[in-house]
Amino acid sequence: MKILLIDDEKNILDSVGDALKRLGYDVITSASYHEALGRCDDSVDVALIDVWLPDGDGVELLKKFKSNYPNLVVIMISGHSTIATAVEAVKHGAYDFLEKPLSLDKLEILLQNINEFISLKKQRDNLLNILEGEYRLIGQSKAIEHLLKTIKKYAPEEAPVLISGESGTGKELVARLIHQNSHRKNGPFVAVNCAALPNELAEAELFGFEKGAFTGAVHSRQGRFRRASGGVLFLDEISETSSSLQAKLLRVIEEKKVTPLGGKNELDIDVRIIAASNKDLNNEVKNNRFRQDLFFRLNVLPIIVPPLRERSDDIKILVDYFCEKYANRSNKKLHKLSPSAISYLESLNYPGNIRELKNYVERILILSENNVINVDEVREILAPVVQDSLNRRSTLKHALEEFEREFILNVIKGADGNMARAARSLGIERSHLYKKSPAFLNLENFG
Repeated sequence: MKILLIDDEKNILDSVGDALKRLGYDVITSASYHEALGRCDDSVDVALIDVWLPDGDGVELLKKFKSNYPNLVVIMISGHSTIATAVEAVKHGAYDFLEKPLSLDKLEILLQNINEFISLKKQRDNLLNILEGEYRLIGQSKAIEHLLKTIKKYAPEEAPVLISGESGTGKELVARLIHQNSHRKNGPFVAVNCAALPNELAEAELFGFEKGAFTGAVHSRQGRFRRASGGVLFLDEISETSSSLQAKLLRVIEEKKVTPLGGKNELDIDVRIIAASNKDLNNEVKNNRFRQDLFFRLNVLPIIVPPLRERSDDIKILVDYFCEKYANRSNKKLHKLSPSAISYLESLNYPGNIRELKNYVERILILSENNVINVDEVREILAPVVQDSLNRRSTLKHALEEFEREFILNVIKGADGNMARAARSLGIERSHLYKKSPAFLNLENFG
């Protein structure tokens, strides 16, 4: 647990800070209002704030902290406070109010209770995420069944997991499910998008840094490895890391120790590593774009997340799920897509996988005013984005499918919707035409 201690009395910062460190807490200190503003971030769990600060009001700092960091637990401390001050502090979100001189025994018990409170809150939040469907795989296909079995098998282990899959398939969701079903589920899940980390900041972000380690390092900061202590560190798009960073990651993962930038001491870490990539890392290794030794270290338990085209049987289930989720989130009436509209969605290709399908469904629900949305409306709403998607496809198969769809549609329109006459013009059985048409026709409009 990380604690920010704010007091203008140096002897309190030193004595209380040292006592908390001996209890195993990660402690940072500040002697003023404005310095504290620069030191607090999402990694801080508890802030102890003196009511009287040389450059500001401690209660005002409490308000600002609670506004910026709603989950931060704040304890107010003072040597000459009034009941009114204590009441005001509690009203604005203070967890407790302690009088000086501080009783270290009382503070120790209070922090133990807070630690338990934070742990229970994380359990509750995790449970809510499960109940609300945030961390569950939607589908009943063989591909999803196999994926769920693999997750269940890997979750109890401690070995690294390497998740491979195209963009939009749900790699982070798989990582969260592994965390959720492991003995580390009450610990943090810390996600890092390696592709978004600038090379010059990547080491500081992952390993942390000491005060003065580089220009602008006005205070020490924990890295992601330390923040994930007791839980899981998810390294997304691991293939985008530089060769030098890969070497350092390998050392940290193997030795389970990290040295912050500018630091001299190695710090123990207790994390499980889950990495993910939308590239074939085996191929990246062959082309000298990824270190072979790091690949072997990460690829102990491999998982491949299937693209949507390999689980098209799940599209209807996913569409229904997205419709229900959108209705709940927007407090609107539940809208549904007609069978022919869903058949049309099943006929499309999804380079962006589930993310792209979700985007399509939300676009349809926002732009349609009908309770049951038919295929004609879906085609009209999606025409710009589907055409753009088609332009991105280059396979002969997709080109032929699109040509066939447009050709058959034009023949049916030329026959004024008469399916029997259209079938004769096409030289196929009427039953065969009906089998082909649900993917792009609203059959209710034709005879």
